Amino acid sequence: MSRKRRVFDIDLPEEAPAPEADTMVAEEPAARRGPMASAIAENAEALQARKSALESIREENDALAHEFVSLREAGHVVELVPLEQVYTYMLVRDRIPGEDMELAELVTSIRELGLSNPIRVMPRPDGSGYELVQGYRRLTAYRQLQEEEGEAWSKIPALILAGETDVAGLYRRMVDENIIRKDLSFAEMAYAAQNYAADPQTEVNDLGEAVAVLFQSAPYSKRSYIRSFALLLDRLGKVLDYPTAIPRALGVALAREIKERPEIIGMISDALKGWDNRSIMDELEVLRRFTHQEDPELDPPAEARPKPSKGQGARTKTTFHINSSAGQVKCTAGPGRLEIKVNRDFSSIERARLERAIASLIDGLA
Repeated sequence: MSRKRRVFDIDLPEEAPAPEADTMVAEEPAARRGPMASAIAENAEALQARKSALESIREENDALAHEFVSLREAGHVVELVPLEQVYTYMLVRDRIPGEDMELAELVTSIRELGLSNPIRVMPRPDGSGYELVQGYRRLTAYRQLQEEEGEAWSKIPALILAGETDVAGLYRRMVDENIIRKDLSFAEMAYAAQNYAADPQTEVNDLGEAVAVLFQSAPYSKRSYIRSFALLLDRLGKVLDYPTAIPRALGVALAREIKERPEIIGMISDALKGWDNRSIMDELEVLRRFTHQEDPELDPPAEARPKPSKGQGARTKTTFHINSSAGQVKCTAGPGRLEIKVNRDFSSIERARLERAIASLIDGLA
């Protein structure tokens, strides 16, 4: 018996046609990079990285430059400004002309520690320099340092305010800074209000309105005191040598007396006329004479004075001014303390001489 042979249908793939001879290309072996090619490639990569870093730095610098310009336009960038380019013509300063007893202390502080608070200026409309807005005493101190020590002090740190000139706003800036630092006397505040009302560049002509505008952040009572001192300056300013030394209570009392008895204006003028060498205490005594009151700090009533402790006098503190060859001297005396302020550098005096002078002073008071 024979076996049948099974047949399976198998689909075999057709053979691809052999390429023609002229179309056959031999496969090239992978090219090997030589040392020169590797160096060129690495250099190209380094150049690309450097280019990216430079672009990043340039973008950061552009952003910082824009920020700097914005801060400068807002007046928040401190710059060194030549002293000869700073003028004080636009505003009438709130400082009453006269000797500044504390300027020497400011000069010493700036010399030893530098200027911690820059002045503020505004470009002049004609482009000739800058107009001072804030910092008259600091500017004066720098000019004194330049005169005494030379070019090292020829430039002063300043914040340059931008924008259109607003005289009313500049007066507010000038006054507000000194009020915040409690650096203005009532007479100086009244003086500033008078100048503000008299300035043709402002829209205010009335003194009361000038006080309200300049000192709008102050309480009503303080504005009332300023108006009283303004009246006092208006009637007696020409005969007073030390208006900034007038205490608040005395100034208000004088203004009240002037309103009720205008004739005392002539009496006070006659009492002070021709008295060229008078001290602050002399002038205050004359003014008190017409108000029937005493200065509570310098000369309190007997019943209000504190009881002295053993070995002490009746007063706990006495302040007075005297004239000397070195100028005006401010003296403050208290228990165990005698303070003398004068526009002179005592550190320049030989120690032995200074010791002899102090010993002589103490012996003379014994």
